[in-house]
Amino acid sequence: MWIPITLAAATFQILRTSRQHELRNTLSSAAAGFVRYLYGAPMALALGAVWFALLPHALPSVTVEFWPRVAAAGIAQIVATVALLRSFRQRDFAIGTVYSKSEVLAVAAFGAIGLGEALRLGGWIGAVIVTIGVVLLASNGSPRSLLRHAGDPAAMMGLLAGTCFALASVFIRSASSTMGDAPAFDRALVTLMVMLTIQTVLNTVGFAVIDPKALPAAIQAWRPALYVGVFSLLGSIGWAWALTLENAAKVRTLGQVELIIAFIVAYVKLGERHPRRDYAASALVLIGVVMVTVLG
Repeated sequence: MWIPITLAAATFQILRTSRQHELRNTLSSAAAGFVRYLYGAPMALALGAVWFALLPHALPSVTVEFWPRVAAAGIAQIVATVALLRSFRQRDFAIGTVYSKSEVLAVAAFGAIGLGEALRLGGWIGAVIVTIGVVLLASNGSPRSLLRHAGDPAAMMGLLAGTCFALASVFIRSASSTMGDAPAFDRALVTLMVMLTIQTVLNTVGFAVIDPKALPAAIQAWRPALYVGVFSLLGSIGWAWALTLENAAKVRTLGQVELIIAFIVAYVKLGERHPRRDYAASALVLIGVVMVTVLG
């Protein structure tokens, strides 16, 4: 069950990112990222109201332990997004992307330490293979150039982003687990509703202090931003649901197939063609994903 949910979440994430990229024509990068929370949170709350108030679904019991864990997940995700944007700004997309994908190994380590959900040997090997494939893809076959810049601010920001994305995944799974035996989707939805609300409040306060013009600009761009909100909600509920069902390391590793999906979309819709090394690197990602999924 978690496999198709994760694949759907990765697909919606790509669609959301493409819409956010279009929004950068009218909004700043930070404001384009903010619409994910601004429009996603009300949709999540509306879905929760329908699911728990109008349909025969009981609201899961929320314990004291839930609140600091879901807050930590939301804050970690915000920090990761800001760090990734800064990484892109300080150097370039490739370096930021590669170092942020340290998430694959970081989430496996944090899951093993924090949740006691360690991968088996085959899963660890698969996670390493996925990471190598991602490095080859993002570095255009020249990982040495990335190693030369390992101490760059962009690399450090990328590592921070990967670490915080990993922490967010582990905290989401941890928060949802505090709701006991409630159905997985119900726990995922409650976790997402609370997390998006926290993120929206924190971002709104932050923009009110740092960039007061960002909020009205994001509201004025509501037509294209609504698509970001829809895709963000679908992707986020998919990630939260999958993380509720399965080991965080497996979910986030399988999620790396978004790179392969992006290649397919570029090939089919945009007519883009890539060198053989990119397809070889994509094959490594797929092999690693299969190993983590089957042997992890």
